[in-house]
Amino acid sequence: MPSTSIGDIQLDYRDSGGDGLPVLLVHAFPLNAGMWDPQIASLGDRYRLIAPDLKGFGASSAPDDPGAYTMGSYSEELAGLLDHLGLESVVLVGLSLGGYIAFEFLRRFPGRVSALVLADSRAEADPPEGVAKRTKQQAMVRDEGTAGLIEALVGALSSEATRAGKPDVVARLKELMDNPVAGFVGGLEAMKKRPDSTDDLAKIEVPTLIIVGEDDAVTPPDAARKMHEHIGGSRLVVIPEAGHLSNIETPEVFNGALADFLADLD
Repeated sequence: MPSTSIGDIQLDYRDSGGDGLPVLLVHAFPLNAGMWDPQIASLGDRYRLIAPDLKGFGASSAPDDPGAYTMGSYSEELAGLLDHLGLESVVLVGLSLGGYIAFEFLRRFPGRVSALVLADSRAEADPPEGVAKRTKQQAMVRDEGTAGLIEALVGALSSEATRAGKPDVVARLKELMDNPVAGFVGGLEAMKKRPDSTDDLAKIEVPTLIIVGEDDAVTPPDAARKMHEHIGGSRLVVIPEAGHLSNIETPEVFNGALADFLADLD
């Protein structure tokens, strides 16, 4: 994978090199850029798909200080990657954590987003019980490593249909979650301190696609419908038998929805 330095951070990324629209794919917690392999394999020739390992994940730098991980710093590093690639604007695709980062990126760099895809994400900040849960998870990985949390998250983030009928996908999810402890702790820190983006929904004017797994228990379809109702002209696609990681669990349906959206932007 190629890489570039953004300040003190080495950011590794995938770049399909396609000739079409540039599309920046921002991964979920606690995965890495490899989660976008099904999209790159399907659409990477038609479009230029760029998938970075966020700070703390994959082969990118993983600073030990949890305070180094914020939605703002993630956004600044993604902007630095676009500068490195000579790209003024992109179609911004964020899934889960990637969606939270997308809201911050839009606030900071609105002119660099030509269109938006929010997948299995939500606009609201964490409620107090969500913050407490993430704090417990941070303590868990500091004390015990990541294996126990990975096992729990595979169950929580995937649908029953995936767990029962797609053992290869379950195994792949575990591989993609095998990331540094510092990235887990930092990612959780960023998510529990992220700002509420609800008031920003009505301000989004770029073409927007919202995708959600029908069985997503983390950011359920109701959260997606709320975003759809407040983002003018947005599209909503609900994917049957998919959980929170719909792009991996049901890649054919996800790819079809993304391809249709991108085709209308050409």
